[in-house]
Amino acid sequence: MNAPAETRTFEAEVAQVLHLVTHSLYSHKEIFLRELISNASDACDKLRFEAIAHPELMAGDGELRIDVSWDKDARTVTVRDNGIGMSRDEAVANIGTIASSGTRRFLEAMSGEQKADARLIGQFGVGFYSAFVVADRVTVLTRRAGAAAAEGVKWESDGQGAYTLETVELAERGTTVVLHLKPDEVEFLAGWQLRSLIHRYSDHVAFPIRMPKEQEGGDEAAPADGWETVNAASALWTKPKAEISDEDYQGFYKSLGHDFNDALAWSHNRVEGSQSFTTLLYLPSRPPFDLMMGGRDERKGLKLYIKRVFVMDAAEELLPNYLRFVRGVVDADDLPLNVSRELLQQNRQLERIKGACVKRVLDLIEKLARDEPEKFATFHKAFGNTLKEGVAEDANNRERIAKLLRFASTKGEGTVQAVSLDDYIGRMAVGQDTIWYITADSHAAAAGSPQLEAFKAKDIEVLLMSDRIDEWMLGSLRDYGGKTLQHVAKGELPLDAADKLKQDEAAKAAEPLLQKLKGLLGDRVADVKVSARLTDSPSCLALADYEMAPHFVRLLREAGQDVPESKPTLEVNPQHALLKRVEAEADEAKSKDLATLLLEQAEIAAGAPLPDPAAFVQRMNRVLLGA
Repeated sequence: MNAPAETRTFEAEVAQVLHLVTHSLYSHKEIFLRELISNASDACDKLRFEAIAHPELMAGDGELRIDVSWDKDARTVTVRDNGIGMSRDEAVANIGTIASSGTRRFLEAMSGEQKADARLIGQFGVGFYSAFVVADRVTVLTRRAGAAAAEGVKWESDGQGAYTLETVELAERGTTVVLHLKPDEVEFLAGWQLRSLIHRYSDHVAFPIRMPKEQEGGDEAAPADGWETVNAASALWTKPKAEISDEDYQGFYKSLGHDFNDALAWSHNRVEGSQSFTTLLYLPSRPPFDLMMGGRDERKGLKLYIKRVFVMDAAEELLPNYLRFVRGVVDADDLPLNVSRELLQQNRQLERIKGACVKRVLDLIEKLARDEPEKFATFHKAFGNTLKEGVAEDANNRERIAKLLRFASTKGEGTVQAVSLDDYIGRMAVGQDTIWYITADSHAAAAGSPQLEAFKAKDIEVLLMSDRIDEWMLGSLRDYGGKTLQHVAKGELPLDAADKLKQDEAAKAAEPLLQKLKGLLGDRVADVKVSARLTDSPSCLALADYEMAPHFVRLLREAGQDVPESKPTLEVNPQHALLKRVEAEADEAKSKDLATLLLEQAEIAAGAPLPDPAAFVQRMNRVLLGA
């Protein structure tokens, strides 16, 4: 006898998702069909993979497929697959509890500035719940492959916070999802509409998607007898490129990546020889939701097939972290079908495939940069910072990656990051052997830094870097194209003989002032020098060759990093009125206020935090009031 139905409550975060789905997601309701078909395809993939080691799992029904049907009188839409199915425990884990961090991230995305859009739900791994956008009750009938007919499971919920579980007799393996549609969702009770959605969203699913044959005369109020396949049902990447249209490529990308935007570009290649494999790799036009998760979670997006059998999502094994935005498929002929994730990590063949994937992606980005500047600008805006990680992580491709980066510049157009390192080198004056740059918290802070004054006066271009990752990246990018990269606050400025003589004379003449400032500032500074960098401002900070920029030190400390304390070197402009005032001031307290303000304004301009903001305000007020 079957056990009585058991009622359980959803985990809190699943209940929140359901509430959001049923009350907020009104746009693109039709996405539910794509998500349910995608889940059904995954179930077929899993069975095909498990059946390699256990062929008996497919006994009696070897043709994997997905069936979509409707019943106008009962107001139901049904999606059925004969894939792996679920046991009772798996049904609870996969539908009733939070199976992945995707549920939480979906909630965060929807509660933030992101517009509540049903099309996003699949990216978070919680696509099943989109059924409740159109249904007020969902019934799932499932039996795991290899389990007895008496071990079927019936799961049912109205999406209001609880679900029932019941053990039932099911003659066939697989999963059937029955949607009991809400009163106003009649559009999904027409066969032509369901067919249209399958063509739009699921045409490239690699298993046959079947629907009841059309009635003669076109009346689809009730399905006819018999089934027909309504999708392409083939692995797109196995076809010759000449037979695939751009529309096909884009349709496959959207199905693969649960994306509703077109891909920016793609690369489809077949490698033959001692090792044979096919790659189809896409560059998205917008960042996936998990882009900035970095390596903290298992990465998704690149599916590994072996002889057309889906094995696993192997983004971590096939792509370096800095290319985690890439989506696509790799189909290898020569890897063993029973390969595990652990074996993959030690497999030499896979290393070659990974190298080929990296090369193809960088080739694709280079082609965009060369031939389609507008698309490349879109790519760089979305993924430029992620690409910068590769400068530190991938020494073999460092120069190639650096070539693809773009920056703002003192000779560029405002905040636009459009200047390449090659552009900079092409504009260098004869005899210049350094690529000069400045890093700061913001573009305004970089562009307005007093450290740039001498460079502007000499018409030397400076790259303006204001992304958080820049200072870290530059630790690995010491040179490019035979030129050294150098921060404008570090080292000696390029002075000709006349300027050098002038600088030496100014330093000698200012020696009493420098000694006075050192005495007034005490242990707050490592040294005080006459600056060759300043023309208009009174002071700025100088950095030692291997010293990090103050704004970056602050960021590291805010992130909990232990950064050793270091004292700044203060550079001053003895010709500035404030320095003349310090020189002439006889009152020690007033002199100290002025000297300390010179240091503090230099620290502020460099992005360093003030050690005592309240004291700074009081000091500023005293100087303004002449007290």
